[in-house]
Amino acid sequence: MPQLNPSPWFFIMVLSWLTFSLIIQPKLLSFTPINPPSSKVLATTKSTPWTWPWT
Repeated sequence: MPQLNPSPWFFIMVLSWLTFSLIIQPKLLSFTPINPPSSKVLATTKSTPWTWPWT
């Protein structure tokens, strides 16, 4: 059964992994995000507990 022979599929997997790691990934990592995260401290709002009518 040919699907049990790992020889051609292993080569394709290694080739695609190397292509991603060596060519595509450095190009993607060179981009800077459009909206970088800010160091602004988020203000916490005080919430009042819900008053249940049956208590």
